[in-house]
Amino acid sequence: MRFTFVTLFSSIVEGYFSDSIMERAKEKGLLGFDYLNPRDFTKDKHRKVDDTMAGGGAGMVMMPQPLSDALAHLKEESPQVHLIFTTPVGKPFTQKDARRLSKKSHVAFVSGRYEGIDERVIEIWADECFSIGDYILTGGELASMVMADAIGRLVPGVLGNVESLETESFESMLLEAPTFTRPKSFHNLSIPSELLKGNHSKINALKKTMALSKTKYFRPERYLKFTQRDSDEKSIY
Repeated sequence: MRFTFVTLFSSIVEGYFSDSIMERAKEKGLLGFDYLNPRDFTKDKHRKVDDTMAGGGAGMVMMPQPLSDALAHLKEESPQVHLIFTTPVGKPFTQKDARRLSKKSHVAFVSGRYEGIDERVIEIWADECFSIGDYILTGGELASMVMADAIGRLVPGVLGNVESLETESFESMLLEAPTFTRPKSFHNLSIPSELLKGNHSKINALKKTMALSKTKYFRPERYLKFTQRDSDEKSIY
């Protein structure tokens, strides 16, 4: 799978994908990462890519010409590329989106800067627009990295243990149960004894109970949806 980052600041992104799991996936040829700078497509002699906001307002806006030409170049080179714009007004990015997008062969993330991107570029080029939360960042690069990580780890072969994906938070309506490792006791807190006895049916039941408790505490809205769905399914029989 190929990721392209359309950004004015590729150095922000490059370091993250040069270590650990993503670097190993790159070495195996499972993932590829490349970068496209709109500044390389500007027709302004000063390589200007931003201008004042139409109608007035604080801050600058990314001009349509450099970015649009950059995307046209990318689309010509890779017609199948799926263009994602990072924006606070986009739909919330979820695990379902990550799983769906992990089946694409080429995804490009377009990162805005300043006060954003001229809306006409989004209307012309965007396949999807995503937000990673109800807050504002100084640029879209962090959001792009978050989504690329979430998508990339779902590509077959990227993670060593595929089974670990099945029990993660957001793969179902419940959060993942708490996890433990050695030592058995730490700061007078012990691992739940049932996890150490080797009875897998009881271990699974305990993990389900802990997942329910964790979801109820941290994400009560998900807990309510789960209990409602569970109640609806039982009422069928």
